[in-house]
Amino acid sequence: MVKSKYQNVLELGEQLNIQNGDVKEENGKLHITGTASNQYEKNQLWDAIKASGGENPQDIMADIKVADTSYYAKHTVQSGESLSRIAKHYYGDPMKYNAIFEANKNILKNPDVIHPDQELVIPNI
Repeated sequence: MVKSKYQNVLELGEQLNIQNGDVKEENGKLHITGTASNQYEKNQLWDAIKASGGENPQDIMADIKVADTSYYAKHTVQSGESLSRIAKHYYGDPMKYNAIFEANKNILKNPDVIHPDQELVIPNI
């Protein structure tokens, strides 16, 4: 029963290719473990858990580790995007675009010029 409540979380884990994932149901509580590629993916899982179980769910225990903590996420630029739009997506603040620019100076020369298919590092801030 509790597993079906969190089915969206399990499906997201599959989409994100969470490594070493394990799901067990014991005494009406769901136990989930696994390793996300980065902090952003871990946050996505927690957002999905909260969407299903509320802000402080009592029927799930999740132990999600992060494989690489040296960055927050990686992002492949899509047509029409800007650094400020990407910053708003990851940080909720378009003015943090400069942090993304600084972290990607090896491939970016100007914060106003990005190209589709460039893979950007989204830094921890």
